Amino acid sequence: MPFREINSKMVEATVAPGQKMFSQRGAMLAYRGDVTFTPNMAGGQGGLMSMIGRRVAGEATPLMTVEVPLGPGGPGETPSGTVMFGHGGHHIQVIGLSGDTLYVEADRLLAFDGSLEQGTMFMGAQGGVMGMVRGQVTGQGLFTTTLKGHGSVAVMAHGGIIELPIGQGRTVHVDPQAYVAHHGDVRNKLSTAVGWRDMVGRGSGEAFQLELSGNGAVYVQASEEKL
Repeated sequence: MPFREINSKMVEATVAPGQKMFSQRGAMLAYRGDVTFTPNMAGGQGGLMSMIGRRVAGEATPLMTVEVPLGPGGPGETPSGTVMFGHGGHHIQVIGLSGDTLYVEADRLLAFDGSLEQGTMFMGAQGGVMGMVRGQVTGQGLFTTTLKGHGSVAVMAHGGIIELPIGQGRTVHVDPQAYVAHHGDVRNKLSTAVGWRDMVGRGSGEAFQLELSGNGAVYVQASEEKL
């Protein structure tokens, strides 16, 4: 279910009968066809644990299930629907997955294929204690949403998004509040650029740097502003 980019702030998706996708509440701009929108309090296919992760991260806004119900005659006699998505005038980037896993801040998600397996990852699992500091001090979530499988994901950010490759011997440092998502065999670690006494009240890259190494890519937005 690939997205078609209408412009930098709008995407369009075709929803086939019997298939579904998930979107952030309020992301639907317009649609054509017999499309239904239902609040999904369980947070998509991740179920209860996915919802818990979002609540702990302060990201408890439910997803919307978007689908075209099958008619009496089955898929062959039920026309597809088309939905246009956008949110708050934010820049939108479409990321395609081919069996790999995308790690993305939950509040950056605009819409994604319902076939993707959704879950949550505790940032401390990769970043240790400093992963926890990232959530407690910088204001970013302790939990990051994971999407795995074959399909498309539309993410949003302030001022545009750039993809930075991460390769052998090439570590990328990112301001935690500019971080949008990453994929590949990547390790993340939060390091400090100043002493602990100087960190009070600071949440930007002047005090913290999210260090990513391994093989993959990280998506960075052009602003530190949170969504």
